[in-house]
Amino acid sequence: MISTSPRSGRSVVITSAGTGLGRDIALGLAAKGYIVFGTAMSAAEVQDLRDASGGRVSLTVCDVTKAMGVEAWASGVTEALGAAGLNLLINNADILTHGPIEILLPDAIRQEFEVNVFGALLVINAFLPALRNARGRIVQVSTWMASLPLPFSGPSGASHAAMEVFSAVYRAELKPFGIEVVVVSTGNMKTGGPAKTAALARITNGMTSGQRKLYGKSFGTFADWFDSMQATGIESAEAAARVIDIAEQHPAPSRAVVGADAEQMLRAAHEKPDAELDALRLNTIGLS
Repeated sequence: MISTSPRSGRSVVITSAGTGLGRDIALGLAAKGYIVFGTAMSAAEVQDLRDASGGRVSLTVCDVTKAMGVEAWASGVTEALGAAGLNLLINNADILTHGPIEILLPDAIRQEFEVNVFGALLVINAFLPALRNARGRIVQVSTWMASLPLPFSGPSGASHAAMEVFSAVYRAELKPFGIEVVVVSTGNMKTGGPAKTAALARITNGMTSGQRKLYGKSFGTFADWFDSMQATGIESAEAAARVIDIAEQHPAPSRAVVGADAEQMLRAAHEKPDAELDALRLNTIGLS
């Protein structure tokens, strides 16, 4: 059962709000008086956010790739909000799959699209009736790699690029209903470092001897770069504050950037010719 306090504040839905950036966004908006709903991966995350927010954050364990689960969750939230509708939807859920495209299992790439694209579409469509009632706003969290993909990050760049295309189309299709759509391109953040490092190690350990001969050295260089980048990324709370500022900005920007690295890379993607971008991709991760 989804419950909320009296409908005196603005409302927001945040996917993957149990940890990392989503958690900090949820707490930041709760502190500003928003009624916050979201998805979590576990009951422990649900309880943690309830306690940390003084009851202003109501999470539901929900797999965004499962249509029936998303529809049931959205129905409960929509009923709790009533005629006021939903002011803000922040699509934050994503996964990150690294590795040479040649050796990545198709199911791993497919799962990236299930979460980052199809899950996002399921959530948006499920909440559109409530967003229409409030003439609300959708914020799609993306990455600069959607515009300047790096070696060994193909699934992430491709899935986020696909979702940016859908976001642009949604912006046009939903404009008559007063719904705004904003794409936020993020840079590197200090979130999930150990888990991401472990995932890179699993890719390396899973390589055959032949695959190691082909990619072991270059992927190892990438992994070292990725670990160092994690250590110097923007703090999650700082990134969350920026996302919140963007989410409340009027008039709504069609695109916005979080992080100096994201700003630099997006500028390069728009200004440099392909040959220079190809060199930049390799140089960025320590390969010539």
